[in-house]
Amino acid sequence: MVRKFLSLCMAAFMSVSLFTAPVMAQDAPAAASTEVTAEAQEGQQTFKDRFIEGDPVWMAPVLLCLILGLAFVIERIIYLNMASTNTDKLLTGVEDAMRSGGVDSAKELCRNTKGPVAGIFFQGLDRAHEGIDIAEKSIVAYGGVEVGRLERGLSWISLFIALAPMLGFLGTVIGMIFAFDQIAAANNISPAIVASGIKVALLTTVFGLIVAIVLQVFYNYLLSRIDSITGQMEEASIGLVDLLIKNNSKR
Repeated sequence: MVRKFLSLCMAAFMSVSLFTAPVMAQDAPAAASTEVTAEAQEGQQTFKDRFIEGDPVWMAPVLLCLILGLAFVIERIIYLNMASTNTDKLLTGVEDAMRSGGVDSAKELCRNTKGPVAGIFFQGLDRAHEGIDIAEKSIVAYGGVEVGRLERGLSWISLFIALAPMLGFLGTVIGMIFAFDQIAAANNISPAIVASGIKVALLTTVFGLIVAIVLQVFYNYLLSRIDSITGQMEEASIGLVDLLIKNNSKR
């Protein structure tokens, strides 16, 4: 049952390239397209077979790390895409709203705009009547809250990045112990006795490293997106404070 589960999971995971290969080769001759598709299918089958050859006791946790890690990655990508805002356009809109309808109009604009920048603007505008210092402190405090929301879930991804190769190494070490037990039981150091066991043990390390590499790439991408959004938040917050100072000076 475990091997069937691993086979189905790997078939679903590797089938992604089946959709990409024909698209990349759609403008090529028919013979070349067929050859590329055949090579892709052969590579996928080899990858799946190697995965199934590993010990299910250790391969299943590695696969679970990949599935859970990708689930957190997808959730963060969707959240960060929704959190992206055109800060220049929003700041211009807030300025126009304050000029035409005052702070209440600007707050209404921020309330109807998605993203952490709009939330920071709303908090600053909501405390603007208490003075620039209070408004600025409110912006800084709420900015920290928004950064925490952006980074939510990253600790789990980093956990799976560290855990996958550890599980692979653990499976390899235990597999090597079993291999030496076989040598002791047979009283023979013939490679044929332990070759299959050592191969299975090393496969757990290979796939653990593959999972860690895949998740590490996505993890660094998420960090770069968070840094970009955080920079936009800081720049927009400075612009809002300047706008509030300008509005107070006019009064």
